[in-house]
Amino acid sequence: MSQSTTLARPYARALFLLAKQEGALNAYSSQLAFSAQAAAMPNVAGLLGDPRIGAEALLDLLSHPESSDAMRRFLAVLAENGRLSLLPEILALFEALRAESEHVVKARITSAAPLSAESLNSLTEALKKRFGSDVDVQTAVDAALIGGAIIDAGDVVIDGSVRNKLSRLNASLVN
Repeated sequence: MSQSTTLARPYARALFLLAKQEGALNAYSSQLAFSAQAAAMPNVAGLLGDPRIGAEALLDLLSHPESSDAMRRFLAVLAENGRLSLLPEILALFEALRAESEHVVKARITSAAPLSAESLNSLTEALKKRFGSDVDVQTAVDAALIGGAIIDAGDVVIDGSVRNKLSRLNASLVN
């Protein structure tokens, strides 16, 4: 685990608890996503540690146009503690907490070729059955897999790729 993730965790938890208490998880999620995306831009990232740039200017730069007062105060605390660069990590942790509270498992399916709608629906239903909750699926294509797919759902990774099977076969032949 990286140091930035460790530093970001208490901020993500605090914002998540506030958002949940206010019943505004979606609003805070979109505001935080805007700020994290802005902070990750190379030209903005260079400004985050610049002492010549005032905290108010940074808040204006990073705040969503419809940011709540609480979100601006949150960003102000990050600025005061020199943690604005952690916004992308805070967003990732916030979204993980949100998915957990909404009983949604995030899964990434990487296949050798684009999946048909039927295959994707079938895989999604199988994952829902396996995890006993809703599944938010993202897809990606990696031709290096040769065939099959890799399903990454947090702590569970299912590697059904031809590349992996060939690698295991090679290892068993060598031994």
